[in-house]
Amino acid sequence: MSTRKQLKQRVAAKRGLLVPGAFNALSARLVADLGFEAIYITGAGVTNMWFGMPDQGFMGLAEIAEHTARIRDAVELPLLVDADTGFGNALNVYHTVRTLERAGADCIQLEDQVAPKRCGHFSGKEVISTQEAVGKIKAAVDARRDPDLLIMARTDAAAVHGFEAAVERAQRFAEAGADILFVEAVTTAEEIRALPQRLATPQLMNMVIGGKTPIFNAEELGALGFGIVLYANAALQGAVMGMQQALGVLRDTGEITESSGLVTPFAERQRLVGKPDWDALEQRYA
Repeated sequence: MSTRKQLKQRVAAKRGLLVPGAFNALSARLVADLGFEAIYITGAGVTNMWFGMPDQGFMGLAEIAEHTARIRDAVELPLLVDADTGFGNALNVYHTVRTLERAGADCIQLEDQVAPKRCGHFSGKEVISTQEAVGKIKAAVDARRDPDLLIMARTDAAAVHGFEAAVERAQRFAEAGADILFVEAVTTAEEIRALPQRLATPQLMNMVIGGKTPIFNAEELGALGFGIVLYANAALQGAVMGMQQALGVLRDTGEITESSGLVTPFAERQRLVGKPDWDALEQRYA
């Protein structure tokens, strides 16, 4: 079964599929190695780790397409790809979907913010009109060549127009052909519990560590009926803390060893990047 069909089935089950984010091929390998069933290629993570900049619309289509292609080569899990606003109008969205589908995306996420977008848990967001947003979702649906490619429609309208307006927008996106709905940055437990009752299309719930949405356990969200539970930047935040701790010891003591417990052993690092496989391949062609 293709990764796209796998993802479609897992999302349709509405069992709270737990999906971590990856910001490069190695982080994607870690997600796969730990037994997760899908990977989210995070725009915020790519922007933070690739540019060292905040998630405020600095990433372009070329960057996310390159990361998607590299991660697609590194892992065999379904890939959900953050395409921000689609990088322009409806025609740009059409081109974005074609590009990311070729790069290996299994699901493409598009949002309704005014460009340049910003992290869904930042203040100062603005959204485009419902009519324009619906047109962009229709363009995304029309652009895909494989009917199993999923289109995820995100709305940030809750922060701008309120929860009811966000639910209404999400329903319009479903009517336009979106396969997954994503109401971003809801701020109360009551809103989280209400969403699966209000919207029939499978939904993603975004758990942002330190963000505006209350943290729920993935099992509880699955019981409520969410299709996906996203932790887009848990790996990134863990990696940053790990680097800070290891580098702090190196700075303060002048050395760091495997026995410190702060660094991955050399052999484990080689395993994760597939060195034994490359060694075997080298022998095959020797």
